[in-house]
Amino acid sequence: MTNNFLTRTIKAALLVGTLDILAAFIQFYLKTGKGPAPVLKFIASGIFGKAAFTGGDIMIMYGLLLHFLIAFIFTLLFFFVCAKFPAILQMKFLTGIIYGAFVWAAMNFIVLPLSQVPAAPFNLTNAIIAMSILIICIGLPLAFIANNHTTQGKKSA
Repeated sequence: MTNNFLTRTIKAALLVGTLDILAAFIQFYLKTGKGPAPVLKFIASGIFGKAAFTGGDIMIMYGLLLHFLIAFIFTLLFFFVCAKFPAILQMKFLTGIIYGAFVWAAMNFIVLPLSQVPAAPFNLTNAIIAMSILIICIGLPLAFIANNHTTQGKKSA
């Protein structure tokens, strides 16, 4: 893994992680009228369970760190897939939509069930909103970033 690849991955992960967490904060606020702390404590509960909800500011920090770690892992995976199969970037909109849906599915069917996050009943409206956020905040930006990097690489070659 080259330094350029790692730098690009970190920058992209910070961007999509920020977009995603801001969308989560806004969605939570519109739904409840509450600030972002419960969102971050919910994320921290993936590791710390119910204790995250009463853990104070440290749980907020753990939630933020865990969120960006997850964003980095999904960004890294996306860039590896694009490096292996660069043709997928010829359809960057479709690729971004599919990857956002993939992130939603991976989180909801693998990551969350394996975590200590309190189980919630499935709600189709919430699922559509959550998937849309991941498509807009993670899938599409990553597809455009990867496509831009690939296009620039071809110009400099």
